[in-house]
Amino acid sequence: MALCKWVSLIFIVMVIMPLLISSDHSLSPEEVAQIPVKFLDHAKRQELFDFMVGVRRKIHENPELGFEEFETSNLIRAELDQMGIPYKYPLAETGIVGFIGTGGPPFVAIRADMDALAMQESVEWEHKSKVPGKMHACGHDAHVAMLLGAAKILQEHHHELQGTVVLVFQPAEEGGGGAKKMLDEGALEHVGAIFGLHVAADYPIGSVVTRSGPIFAASGFFEAVISGKGGHAAIPQHTIDPILAASNVIVSLQHLVSREADPLESQVVTVGKFQGGGAFNVIPDSVTIGGTFRAFSKESFIQLKQRIEEVITRQASVQRCNATVLFNEKDKPFYPVAVNDKNLHEQFRNVAGDLLGPQNILERQPMMGAEDFSFYQEAIPGYFFFVGMKNESQGKFESGHSPFFRVNEDVLPYGAALHASLATRYLLENQPKSTLPKGSFHDEL
Repeated sequence: MALCKWVSLIFIVMVIMPLLISSDHSLSPEEVAQIPVKFLDHAKRQELFDFMVGVRRKIHENPELGFEEFETSNLIRAELDQMGIPYKYPLAETGIVGFIGTGGPPFVAIRADMDALAMQESVEWEHKSKVPGKMHACGHDAHVAMLLGAAKILQEHHHELQGTVVLVFQPAEEGGGGAKKMLDEGALEHVGAIFGLHVAADYPIGSVVTRSGPIFAASGFFEAVISGKGGHAAIPQHTIDPILAASNVIVSLQHLVSREADPLESQVVTVGKFQGGGAFNVIPDSVTIGGTFRAFSKESFIQLKQRIEEVITRQASVQRCNATVLFNEKDKPFYPVAVNDKNLHEQFRNVAGDLLGPQNILERQPMMGAEDFSFYQEAIPGYFFFVGMKNESQGKFESGHSPFFRVNEDVLPYGAALHASLATRYLLENQPKSTLPKGSFHDEL
């Protein structure tokens, strides 16, 4: 009996008392609301701002395409080493996953994409791309700088974090499906939720843009080779014309949306590639067409894929041609619908409201564009949003994928503070529930 009493006393001192103390020292709603404000003030300090600008400009000068981001990855790892942040590398060729906090649950992830685009920069400035034919024309250089900025803020407060923040530096967002490979290699192991952002040239600095529910469409690509019999254009009766067959195929594909899809459900089928023939007076042996298809539900997406193949092969057959349809999912994986979790939406509105004011939280309609962040959202609750960077006093900011794309570097503190605030708030609001054994030693006391 005496031994039981001593065990009970030890249990109270070592287990129950710390729980009571931590609950006594939990943050008040007012203190929680001040976290984003303090983080934004921190992110705007000259030293941290200059750090993010410097990182962004180094990456911008040396753009790398999907799964080739080796120098970008080296830069990120060097900065994480400098901050004393442990990480896993490599994932998906060049990806990095860093860890800040207790190392235990809950786990929350914040993500940045790293890859550039295969295009020539037309903006003349001191830090223009040094690599011909490659450019950061979608702001991924800024995304990396923001996440490293958030890492600095969080690392300075790592003793206060009540869980673990996972930093996801991801390759190959631009069509390579890097998120899927990161996921397959365990980047989100134990993670309960993930947040991602994108700079937006068409919304004012100091605002955020988002919505609950579907935000990006599911997306896939197709290519078809339509084969006939070539010959002289003056004697078409001796040929089987694949150009005519391909033309009928393209027109028929448009009927999939106009006549088979629910008018209240957005879908897209676009043929953007048509290659065939090289002379005015020769009918070619074959034609290659290619395009993309989009939908906002998995069922509609699967139906579109099936019908695209049927229409191409059967319409080609009507014109006496053969057709082979490829979807090439290995090189260009299908992206699922990106859906913002409704519970994370409420958390985002609270954090962004504290940081920017409720009037600066804008709603955006769903877009037919695709974002491989959707792979994460298919696996765990996720939330994706846009950070405005328009400032008319600095001239026009072109939208992404333009050779004249620019980043308003004043947006960097906002992205860093939002990343850090969302992660911190998630950890605070998703603490593991401690449960004591029933009747825990009560009878012996």
